[in-house]
Amino acid sequence: MIEIWYAILSFMLVMFIVLEGFDIGAGMLQHIVGKTEAERRLVIAAIGPLWSWHEVWLVGFGGTLMVAFPNILASSFAGFYLAFFLLLWSLILRGVSIEVSGHIAEPLWRTAWNFIFVSANLLLAILIGAALGNVVRGVPLGADGKFSLAFFTNFSPSGNVGILDWFTVSCAVFILVTFAAHGANALVLKTEGPVHDRSQRIAKLLWKAVLALLVVVTIEAWHVRPELFSGMTHKPLAWLGLVGVIGGILMVFTSGRSKRELRAVIGSSLFIAGLMIAGAASVFPIMLYSTLAPEYSLSANQNAAAGHGLAVALVWWPISLIFAIGYFLFIYRHYAGKVKPSEDTQQPY
Repeated sequence: MIEIWYAILSFMLVMFIVLEGFDIGAGMLQHIVGKTEAERRLVIAAIGPLWSWHEVWLVGFGGTLMVAFPNILASSFAGFYLAFFLLLWSLILRGVSIEVSGHIAEPLWRTAWNFIFVSANLLLAILIGAALGNVVRGVPLGADGKFSLAFFTNFSPSGNVGILDWFTVSCAVFILVTFAAHGANALVLKTEGPVHDRSQRIAKLLWKAVLALLVVVTIEAWHVRPELFSGMTHKPLAWLGLVGVIGGILMVFTSGRSKRELRAVIGSSLFIAGLMIAGAASVFPIMLYSTLAPEYSLSANQNAAAGHGLAVALVWWPISLIFAIGYFLFIYRHYAGKVKPSEDTQQPY
């Protein structure tokens, strides 16, 4: 039962990272691929109908964590309070900028909100990358199962760590570049004209950087948590994730030759999902690793909710998933195809 709920929790997080990664990546590139106001609005039109739906998976992740692993939720939300505060404000400002930037046909108004839009997406990528790095590295959990994180301490990934150190900063940079490459692939699929051409050129450069950074972060992760790699040999799901990583990379790099835009998006999605699956399988059953002492770590087995509650929730979760997937298919079918400047009325989404 615990393994099932851990898999469900991981699934919710993977969906959020893959889908929201498109929005964040495209948003970061708005002023790079869009040189005029009409071209920048084209980027907004590409993600405008979808961004709020993608955030539903984050809400679902939080709800699933509360139902299945309430002790982990209590400890992590208190310890990551500063990071969560910044994450929520970035999500709010990104959403507000999408909704109100087209209200007034005034250059100063739109320039200001475009700046907020790009900045919020950049900060979201950094925060998500640093958060994932913290999960891999661990947090300064004490014997009471509690911790608090400053922005940084001595920049070391061991002992009394902060949110940022050389490892988590590397993870943040890696996720930022990966999201940008993922977003560029999606913009190639959703746009045409100059924005399409610029996105295509940028995607080729970014995916080369993603490969280089993947090697760097893998070596660093081996140094920080070597037991994760040795434990992967006994976890088939971790190997499945690695297959997804390799397959995704191959799809991305072969799509350029065949000019299959959808193939590139599927490949980048598979790459990100594979990384998340491999990471989730590797850390299990430890959900919060202690950098102070391994025996203080919080595991899924010891911090799961009561078995009866998990069994009851397992009856309702598939029903909710059916509705979620149904709406997912509806909205993607409704907004399929390329967006055009003439379709963007400058109105809020």
